[in-house]
Amino acid sequence: MNDTPQPLWASEAFWKKTAIWVTAGSFIVLVVLTFDSLSQTKAGGTRVPAYSVINKKIDYQYQAKLFKSIPVIGENEFLFGKELTEEEAFQLVDLGKKTSQAKNCMNCHTLLGNGAYFAPDLTKAWLDQGWLSTQLREDAMVKFLIDPEKNARTFSSNRKMPNLAITEAEAKGLVAFLKWMSSIDTNGFPYNFKTIYAEQ
Repeated sequence: MNDTPQPLWASEAFWKKTAIWVTAGSFIVLVVLTFDSLSQTKAGGTRVPAYSVINKKIDYQYQAKLFKSIPVIGENEFLFGKELTEEEAFQLVDLGKKTSQAKNCMNCHTLLGNGAYFAPDLTKAWLDQGWLSTQLREDAMVKFLIDPEKNARTFSSNRKMPNLAITEAEAKGLVAFLKWMSSIDTNGFPYNFKTIYAEQ
């Protein structure tokens, strides 16, 4: 008979206790990270601006020191010619977000890296050079969303957006949502994106 004592790490009790402590520790870390993520992604923070940012000019510029592009918030540039309060801006952006969900935009597009890849990514769609000029952009976006067939923007891809029966109010909400989304610091995503301001 061998009376040599078992090392601690070889006992069943040690591993049961270790599993409990590791699980409990992991749960605490997960809770802390969840609350940290929520604070980082809440509108009004440093990475996700308040909804009233849609009252400002938004650009996306490469910062060599950071090796990535970041949103640049500039002077006043009112959406649809009207300065909105934070509450009015929230209502308009919220309408756009809910419309994008109701119309299932992510079935074809990506938003903030999530969704499908059939149609263009919409993360910085407000800043896309395809709108030709900042003076025409708002009107062109609204018209396109209401009647994509008549205002097609396929750019030789032969892919066309279907008519989703979007109302004018919903279209304006979507434009506000897209403008607000373009102000979010997405850690350099999308990469090598040239904005409508790049040639101005």
